[in-house]
Amino acid sequence: MDIVTGEGTAIELTPRQLDIIELVRKHAPITGEQIAELLGVTRPSIRSDLGLLVMLGYIDAKPKVGYFAGPRMEGGLIDASRVADMRVGDVMGAPVVMRETATVGDAVVTLFLEDVGSLIVVDANGYLAGIVSRKDLLKVTFGNAQAPSAPLSMVMTRFPNVVTASPDETVREAMGKMIVREVDGLPVVRPAAEGDGSKLEVIGRITKTTLLRLFYDAVKLG
Repeated sequence: MDIVTGEGTAIELTPRQLDIIELVRKHAPITGEQIAELLGVTRPSIRSDLGLLVMLGYIDAKPKVGYFAGPRMEGGLIDASRVADMRVGDVMGAPVVMRETATVGDAVVTLFLEDVGSLIVVDANGYLAGIVSRKDLLKVTFGNAQAPSAPLSMVMTRFPNVVTASPDETVREAMGKMIVREVDGLPVVRPAAEGDGSKLEVIGRITKTTLLRLFYDAVKLG
């Protein structure tokens, strides 16, 4: 199983990544902890390997189920360099945003209507204020009857503690941020036209689903 660069040079997956693919092929569904145990390593040490293999489509994952065969498990070549060098601004999707004054209840409804994993929160001027994930909303609403009326500003991760991408960054750079910070998506931002540069305008979003689709579409059947 090779990843092919734009110059046609094959970059092989690491032996450990190939071992992970084989374990998933034989034992799916299998948890990350089980994979680590069979490899004789710790779960954190293979986190980036699992993230990369999921993004490339060799394996897939479901919460509380584990890892199983992905669409590219049976082989194929991926023009990885061409995809990885694309600009975020060329592949980003439309942002799903809410005002920080919106309620948790509003956010839950929007999350399911838009079928997204997180919502970008903006202030009254439309600048990035924070981000709230499905997990954040689940934590605050579980067993809390008053949660739906709470403002998003109380539960969101606040800017500047939000991982973002710029439209000029490469897909490779955005992918690295998602893997290292363990997030499912990034707001795509640019400095506000007015002000001191500390305000960011939200112009899009890029997610793991976006990246997986890009790599999948780049598959060249061998």
